[in-house]
This record gives sequence, C-alpha cells and structure tokens, in this order.
Amino acid sequence: MSYNHTVKTAKQINSPSTSETLVLPPRLEVGSWKLEGRRSQICQFITLLISNIQSPTSKRRFNQAVPWLYALAVGGTELLVGLVNVTAGLLLHFTLLFILLAHAAVLFTRRTKDKTGPDILGYNFYLSLTLVPLIRILSLCMPLASFSLPYWYLIVGTPLFAAAFLVIRQAGYRAQDIYISRVKNLPLQLALGLIGLPLGLIEFYILSPAPLIKTFDLTQIWLPALILLVFTGLAEELIFRGILLKSAGEYLKKRTALFYVSFLFAVMHITHLVTLDVFFVFGVALLFALLVQKTNSLLGVTLAHGLTNITLYLVYPFFL
Repeated sequence: MSYNHTVKTAKQINSPSTSETLVLPPRLEVGSWKLEGRRSQICQFITLLISNIQSPTSKRRFNQAVPWLYALAVGGTELLVGLVNVTAGLLLHFTLLFILLAHAAVLFTRRTKDKTGPDILGYNFYLSLTLVPLIRILSLCMPLASFSLPYWYLIVGTPLFAAAFLVIRQAGYRAQDIYISRVKNLPLQLALGLIGLPLGLIEFYILSPAPLIKTFDLTQIWLPALILLVFTGLAEELIFRGILLKSAGEYLKKRTALFYVSFLFAVMHITHLVTLDVFFVFGVALLFALLVQKTNSLLGVTLAHGLTNITLYLVYPFFL
C-alpha cells in the first residue's frame, strides 16, 4: 500500500524576551488523514501508521501476503541447504516450523472465542503448512547412512505420515475433504496414473539420476517400487494435493491455492540444484492439483507420482 503524503515541518520562532523556543503545532497529511497537535511528527507518524495497519483493508492485504512470505522463506531456506550450508538451512527450517506452530496456536486461541470466524481457516492452513519444513527436517535428521537408498524413503515417510494424520485430526478433516474418499471412476483414475510414464522419462533426461538398486531384477525391484509408491507417491500427494490444497483453498482463493501449493512443491526440489527441474516440477504439481480438483480423488495423481519415481530411479537408469 502506498500513500501520497506531504509533511509540513514545524516552524520554530525564537522569542527575544525569553530563551524558550515556541513550536507551532505541526501538521501531517497522509492521504485523506490529517493529524494536528503539539506532539512530535514522529509520534504522529507512528500513530497514523498503526491506525492504517489496523484498517480492514490493510489487515486483509497483510493476511494475503503472509502465506507468500512463508513460501519464499521455504524457498530461500532450501537454497541455503542446497548451495551454502546444510546445518544453517536445517536451523532455519526448525525456526520456520516453530514460527508456523506459534502462528497456528495464536489463531487457535482466537478460534476458541469465535468458532465461525476466518481464524479457524487460518489455523488449519498454518498448521498444515508446518508439514513443509518438517519434510526437510526429517530427511536431514533421520539416521539414514546405514540403510540402502530405497529404505531412506520408508524411514523418512513413516513419521511424516504420522504428522500428516495428526494435522488431519486437528483440523477436523474428513476423508472426502482431502480427496481420499471412495473412487467414483476407477478406470479414469488408473488411466491418469499412466501419466507417470512420460513424466518419469522427461525428468530422467533432466536429472539423469543413478539407480537406487544395483541390478535390474524383478525380485529386487518390487519392494523399492512399493516403497516409492507409498512413501513418495501417496505421502507427498496426501500432504500437498490433499491437506495443503484443502486448507489453502479455504484460507486463500481456490485458484490462488493451485499456484501456492504448486510453488511450495516446486521449491522443495531446489536441492536437486537443477533449475529446469524446479520449473518442470511446478508444471507437474499444477497439473496434479487441477486433476485432483476436477476428479475429487488423489488416486490417479498418487499412481502417477509413484510411477514417475519408480521409472525415474528403478527403470530408466538401466535402459537409457
């Protein structure tokens, strides 16, 4: 918000008969507000600024900006993790988690006074948003070194599932609220799952990752494939296209929620350190969010997401 403003300074007149300085009442004009009095200009400006911030329009714009500030903070912290210092990035993610929990707690205390106001939507949203820094905290803090790569997803995903279900319970969401109710069109959802084949191929050419297993053998692939399907496909879709899309759609505008959740999902891939992949993931996330809203189901995108990662890490590296 910007205001055209003019500040007229006080005139100081030295009286020849006294040593005192006579200060004429200052005048401060900001927009349509005018403050007059004998207080200093600084005090008047602070008073005016506070009153402007507390106006309904300013509050609304501030509330609209805060979620994006959090999203940018997540992106900046991911850049810190990937490019500068992992420990510093981890500490910032812990700080973000604490701030988000505190923000949600403040809104919860307001909710207890008025259960029908917008604060309950803000509480659900910021509580859901805590899952984003938690993903990176778990991936950096869990004891993974002694396990083979496929099991890393299992170890990180298990407490992440627990946290996700805790948020679901605290927010009071039902299965249909987060798009995991009974599937009405199973053939369509299975067909949507096949999108994962070309998506995995495109991302393979972007990242060229090493395989998660040593040899391509069906007896060795089935368990890592199941882990990737459940602990990347289902877990990430439940969090981003389920919980976050629901809470953001209620707190922000529904269309804004599509871009917001997709942006968050994309910046969480910054640590791959491939710029093209971040843009690719944003496009995929936007597509998945649209499909979920159109079909009211996570099944298709969960299968597509899982199949993308299965082919990316278990199939394409052996043949391309």
